[in-house]
Amino acid sequence: MSMLDEIIRREIAERGILPFARFMELALYCPNSGYYEAKKDNLGRRGDFYTSVSVGELFGQLLAFQFAEWLGELPRADCGPRIVEAGAHDGTLASDILNRLQSARPKLFGQLGYCIIEPSARRQEWQKDTLKNFAPRVRWFADLQSLHRDESCRRPLCDIIFSNEFLDALPVHRFGWDAPNKKWFEWGVAVQGKRFVWARSADDSSVGSPQSAGRFADKLSALRHLPLSLLEVLPDGYTVEICPAAANWWREAANLLEQGRLLTIDYGLTDDELFSPGRTHGTLRAFSRHHATDDVLANPGGQDVTAHVNFSAIQSAGEACGLKTETFSTQAQFLTRILDKASKEKDFGGLVASNRSEGGWGAKQARQFQTLTHPDHLGRAFRVLVQTKQGAPYKPNS
Repeated sequence: MSMLDEIIRREIAERGILPFARFMELALYCPNSGYYEAKKDNLGRRGDFYTSVSVGELFGQLLAFQFAEWLGELPRADCGPRIVEAGAHDGTLASDILNRLQSARPKLFGQLGYCIIEPSARRQEWQKDTLKNFAPRVRWFADLQSLHRDESCRRPLCDIIFSNEFLDALPVHRFGWDAPNKKWFEWGVAVQGKRFVWARSADDSSVGSPQSAGRFADKLSALRHLPLSLLEVLPDGYTVEICPAAANWWREAANLLEQGRLLTIDYGLTDDELFSPGRTHGTLRAFSRHHATDDVLANPGGQDVTAHVNFSAIQSAGEACGLKTETFSTQAQFLTRILDKASKEKDFGGLVASNRSEGGWGAKQARQFQTLTHPDHLGRAFRVLVQTKQGAPYKPNS
């Protein structure tokens, strides 16, 4: 039995049925034992899954071009522009972006600050090793609030906050539909012999304290908008994941952004796609050695656990905070638009030639772009949400 197994079993013994969100939090982020804490090399061919970053440097180069264009639209303060990344994993994407900006936009690069939101000390060390050539340009913060409180740059946050495959790894709550009784219940985790098993939480009934009933009602708030006509046709046992943490993080980032853009790229669906009677078992999956499995309770800490992002929820959260949705598209559409613009910019570090067939666009780049955009690879599975906020013109402190 692993140390993480013992930690989870101890919590179940103390608390009873464990909410799945807590199980997922421990499985992925438990210090020293969680999947993202213990495994650095979990991307790419030798890892457990592919990401756009593991395809090659082109993904970061295209983002660098887009970021440079966006930053050029913003008012500049005396301490320079900032890019804020959440979920930087080992720092490879940050390195690809900064390398391209350094070669193609040296003036912008010379003013740029790159901030990484990373609560894990271990992952910070991985990132610092990858980005050692860019120190001290890169700074680390445990969360968005610590960035906001930083006194080294007294000005509103007027730049870019972005993430790539970050929101899909935030802990989710899992709910089932009790069709005969027309009510939702929460799935939790219990112990059966040597295994972790699914168990219905007691919070879905009148059993329990008023506090637990209130917490359960708060979790259910994301399901209250579903029409009665849909609930009438949902099959018994229909399962869906809810991620309050994703909407809360997006809301916090939106409130900190005085002017600029908030961007995420991730696996995800809209409300209409998620809450479909035909999608009976939700989107929760585990990945190990490039194989997906529904057995997300097995081997905690040894496999990735993820659920699709509800883009309707985070889009609504941003708009409620005053952001305007600029783009909601597939990754293929988003990157193709960037490439079309970059093709006209002959000075952007030789990223592409004016005509892709005439130099500057080798077989390696073509292969990477195809993987990033083809619908059978990463082009359709990933969605892109960009929201903007336009604030008052910035006036630096005198």
